[in-house]
Amino acid sequence: MKAASHIGMEIGIYSLADLYPNPHTGKTISAKQRIEEIIKAAKMADEAGLDVFGVGEHHRLDYAVSAPPVVLSAISQVTKRIKLTSATTVLNTVDPVRLFEEFATLDLISNGRAEIIAGRGAFLDSFPLFGYDLENYDELFEEHIELFLKLNAKELVTWNGRYRSSLKDAEIAPRPVQQEIPVWVGVGGTLESAERAGRLGTGLTLVILGGDPNLYEPLVNRYRESAVQTGHALENLKVGVTGHAYISKTNQQAIEEFYPYHSNYWHHLNRRHGVNTTFSRADFELMSGKETALFVGSSQQIIEKIMRQYELFGHQRFIAQMDIGGMPFKKVAENIERLATEVAPVIRKETRK
Repeated sequence: MKAASHIGMEIGIYSLADLYPNPHTGKTISAKQRIEEIIKAAKMADEAGLDVFGVGEHHRLDYAVSAPPVVLSAISQVTKRIKLTSATTVLNTVDPVRLFEEFATLDLISNGRAEIIAGRGAFLDSFPLFGYDLENYDELFEEHIELFLKLNAKELVTWNGRYRSSLKDAEIAPRPVQQEIPVWVGVGGTLESAERAGRLGTGLTLVILGGDPNLYEPLVNRYRESAVQTGHALENLKVGVTGHAYISKTNQQAIEEFYPYHSNYWHHLNRRHGVNTTFSRADFELMSGKETALFVGSSQQIIEKIMRQYELFGHQRFIAQMDIGGMPFKKVAENIERLATEVAPVIRKETRK
């Protein structure tokens, strides 16, 4: 069961703004420089004709962005057409009314380019930071997204819930340029989350960081089945794929160049989760193989991987995370150019058929 695609796949990039040291120099750039480089990357992506730019949310000293709508607002002033999305918004621990106000304002500033990918986050720091109980992890997400969708649909909202104060004929302002702010739910691997996205009629964003892409097909099927069962039109459903990517002249060169950054990223991330694991250069070569979901290789290999996944998912969007593990901006810029000039035109043409 696949939704139709008439204009071809949207292609974009996103950043989680990690502040990890460059594995070659041991130096870590400042949060100020990191944000400046993210804005520069977005401007470059817009000028190169990419469709989407995303910024993630974290509340830790080893990440530079805790307020995506603020950064996206800055980006909106140096870009013209690229869509601007959170990647992701940790919806469990943000007030839906405040979130709507911020993204509706971004939509006005950007002339209708704001979007949200809502998720539950890889870290739990925001729960104690904003006074939420971790025991209510799933219930908070469910309540917050249902309320946000009501705010998105109506100017006056009456609502009662469990975890925040009630609303009675509340004026929800400002209203965005778009009729509604597009909302996607980020899903890493649980059928329940995919089913929820379908039931609510939001977009589905798959977080695929490696392994066999076939493992994610049941999530997409469950999403579409759930949506149709609850009365949502199949043609209105959207699926996106996100993942780590690195493009070079050859497959081997891409592996050689990206391995230090990818390994460094996972070393620091896993250590923050109390896991001290590493993988070898040989392991990484296997992880980047032709049949895997890790988008590492020549432009041709990236095209083949995206198209293989398109056969599985029939998705409408692909956004790549490139700037990980202390990668210098020069490498990021090279990847943006290759994605925009060598990969995106082929993917758009093939998915328009």
